[in-house]
This record gives sequence, C-alpha cells and structure tokens, in this order.
Amino acid sequence: MLTLSRSALLCGALLGSTAAVAATPVYGPELQGFTYPYPLQQFSFQSQQQTLHMGFMDVQPQGKANGHTVVLMHGKNFCGATWQATIAALSSNGYRVIAPDQIGFCSSSKPASYQYSFQQLADNTHALLKSLHVDKAIVIGHSTGGMLATRYSLSYPQKVEKMVLVNPIGLEDWKAKGVPWRSVDQWYQRELKTSAAGIKQYEQKTYYSGRWDKSYDKWVDMLAGLNNGPGKTRVAWNSALIYDMIFTQPVYYEFKDLKVPTTLMIGTDDTTAIGSDIAPAAVKSQLGNYKQLGKTVAGLIPGAQLIEFPGLGHAPQMEKPDMFHQRLLGVLQK
Repeated sequence: MLTLSRSALLCGALLGSTAAVAATPVYGPELQGFTYPYPLQQFSFQSQQQTLHMGFMDVQPQGKANGHTVVLMHGKNFCGATWQATIAALSSNGYRVIAPDQIGFCSSSKPASYQYSFQQLADNTHALLKSLHVDKAIVIGHSTGGMLATRYSLSYPQKVEKMVLVNPIGLEDWKAKGVPWRSVDQWYQRELKTSAAGIKQYEQKTYYSGRWDKSYDKWVDMLAGLNNGPGKTRVAWNSALIYDMIFTQPVYYEFKDLKVPTTLMIGTDDTTAIGSDIAPAAVKSQLGNYKQLGKTVAGLIPGAQLIEFPGLGHAPQMEKPDMFHQRLLGVLQK
C-alpha cells in the first residue's frame, strides 16, 4: 500500500537487464509527506461558493527586522518551498518573508471546479495578506508568479512597495504569435502523463540550456510525487485549468499601465514558452527569446530596471543563488 510519507517509494523500473531507476517519492494531493523548509501554515477562506485553503510559510526576520515584508509568488512548475534559498537570504537580512502556495498548487486546495483567473489568485493573495495584517509589501514573482505579481500590482498598486519579476512568463502573447490553442481536456490528458523523467528532460532543455545540477533533483521529485500520487487526477485537472488561464489571460498588453517601481531580473538563456511543444516550427523559433523579451518589456514598463544574468536560464535564483541574491538585495535596499 502506498503511504504519504516522504520515504514512500514507487516500485523500481529496470533499465536494460540490470540497472535500476531511482524510485520517485509519492506525495498526497496537497503535498502531504513533503517536508517544507519552514513551518507550513494554512489560510482558510471562502471562494466561489466553497471553503478553500492556501498553504503558506511566514518567516520572521533573523536578527534585526528592517520593517519590510516580501511576498514570494511561485511559478507553474514550482512551489513556495522552491524559494528556500531566497527565503533564507531575505530573512537573514531583516525581511519578513511570506511564501504562499496558490490555489491549485502544491500544499493548497485542488477544487473539483474553479474558475481560474489571475485576478482571482491576486484577490486570494490579498485576502491572505490582510489576515496577516500586512498592509504593504515587496512582491517578487517568478515564472507564472510573474504574471500573478503583475496582475496583483495592477489591481492593488497602493499595496505594493516594489515589484521584482524573475524570468516571468507572459512577456509575450503566445496565442497572438501563432501558438495553437489547446482545450482544457487536451491539457488534462497531457498532464496525466507527467513523470519525473519528463519533468527533468523539459526543465534541463528549456530552463537550464542542457545543464543539470543534482540540487534540482528534489524539486523534480516534489512535482513528480505530487502528480503521480493518490490525487493524480485532481492534480492533473487543476493543472489543466491553470494552463488554460496562463495561455488565455495575457498580461503583456498591460505592462505599460504599471505604476509600481519594477525590476526585471532575467536569465538570458531561458527559452520558456507555453505551447511551444505544439507550435509550428516557424512560430516556435520566434518564442521564448528572453534575451530580447527582457529588453522589450523593460521598455514597456514605466521606469523599469533590467538586470540580466548572461548564460543563466529560467530560475537564476536556484541556478546561481549567491550571485542572484546579492543583486536582489541590492535592488531591495536601494
């Protein structure tokens, strides 16, 4: 019988006649069994006629507090836990750090039905911060979290001290560029096939320019264990709804309307683009060019600062954490 502990293992598969594949942990539908780097709390609230809960970490400053709160918004293939190194760097420099898992992700509710929108996720996050008596915060969004941070800043500009976008997706409108639309049912069938090997292959190729570090393995296991655990179908369904939200709700056209101090931090080797796997070759070749996208969007956002990390990929905060955090702290303390 499968358990929900971190040590639960799938049966090993054989490579050829003798070599065994390392087993992947299995986690519950809300990542039960996975160990978060800091105490995990739950925020319960009413949304769309149902009671939901968001998992979140609220890490107090280590040493002298500087009076600022940072909210970290994770990406599609990430969780609040993947901000581990960033939380440590910020809290050790006096920041209070709040890292939620959005509805549909990781330790949070996976509703049977939910009308996903970045506006709704922004409203959920606003409710969480209100419950924690956070009136104003620095917002940092990575990947899909960059789209959410943008929507949050557009919706609640008076609540945002600064915004930092770390290799955000949504710097282009994939559908307008010619990427075919997928139905939610098609996304669902795709998500049911999620595996550890597939996650690693995609991330290595798309995020890290063919490179890989063993420190990334635990994050692959986290996603694979969630996607292949006892909540597999519910996790896949929510993932499909979220992909539809990402593809059909661009923020690209509203960057010009931002009114908060914004910094873009871009690993220039990133090639992430939603739907590129089914895009025609001529379209695919025009997608995910972060070296150019960062410059273009920095020009659209009033007063934006652009910091580039040449040779780094989709997650510079995980690929070169010391260098990244030095630059990030420079931005926040300016």
